[in-house]
Amino acid sequence: MTATSFSAPAPVARRVRAYFAAVNRATQTPVLFDPSQVGTFNLDAPPAPWIDLGWIQNFTRKSTSKSKPILTGIPASTLEQTRESLEAQLSFEFLGWRKLTMALATGSQHMNLLATASGVAAAADGAKAVPAVTIQSGSTASVIQLAAADAAGFVPGAMIAVDVDYTGQTGYLGSPISGSYLRQPVMDVDYIRRVTFNVGLVLGVSSTSLILAQPLPGGALAVGTKLQAMTGFVDREGGSFYHEWSGLFVMQGSQGDRIFFYYPRLQSLAAAEESATPLDTKHKGGLARILLKGQFLALPVVDPLDGERVLCYRSFKPAAYALI
Repeated sequence: MTATSFSAPAPVARRVRAYFAAVNRATQTPVLFDPSQVGTFNLDAPPAPWIDLGWIQNFTRKSTSKSKPILTGIPASTLEQTRESLEAQLSFEFLGWRKLTMALATGSQHMNLLATASGVAAAADGAKAVPAVTIQSGSTASVIQLAAADAAGFVPGAMIAVDVDYTGQTGYLGSPISGSYLRQPVMDVDYIRRVTFNVGLVLGVSSTSLILAQPLPGGALAVGTKLQAMTGFVDREGGSFYHEWSGLFVMQGSQGDRIFFYYPRLQSLAAAEESATPLDTKHKGGLARILLKGQFLALPVVDPLDGERVLCYRSFKPAAYALI
């Protein structure tokens, strides 16, 4: 067999898969992705704490870093180059609407619409909510134990928000993902559950428990955690809070090769934006698919290997027996 039979053509991929994980805002610690250890993971089951957001389209990367020549001599000529600024952006469209894709496609707080009590004053981001119920001991991220009277108030298909009461604290709020930053206290005991990413869908109900369709992203529940029903989501254009996430994008080649784009720190770059894709291109005014458009600014991290500041890591896993 000749060497040419092992040639490595350019990868051929259909789509890009997106995964996100929350940066620890208090410590500014991103989530690490090591392709040498987990580069062969099942695309449908990413390693924790990465969250699978499915396939995306129109994935575009753009470097806006600038280089500047160092001149020497008379007449001046370029001796070498140096980086004057370091910046990168990326954009794409999510193919589904959910809590996290909506949050990533907006530039400020993204909130849960908690189920409201009857007869309360209306509010653009949700009126006064029905009081939260206390979660009982023995609960897990997938099965939540409640008092029998509380469990009776839920049905399969209900959406829930799970987090602690707000007690006047400021700073980053929400567990395990920071959903907002408060500079001054607010007068809403349910505020943290309004901004929490610890949400779930009820798949089944027993006399004293709720069985969730998938585990809560926060894992094991802290003491004092409470639960409220919710009806949907809302975000606002404006405000001063910026989401920050670690992002991982995977191109799966047809020969088993993979290209990884790992961004340790991404912040939303633009306000909420949608794009409409017509389903019937022959007729105007027909049905259109409404897609969420995400635009992000990459922030640098310091690589402990050599102290260099880095925006993105691009790695490649070759196909089996391809020449390297």
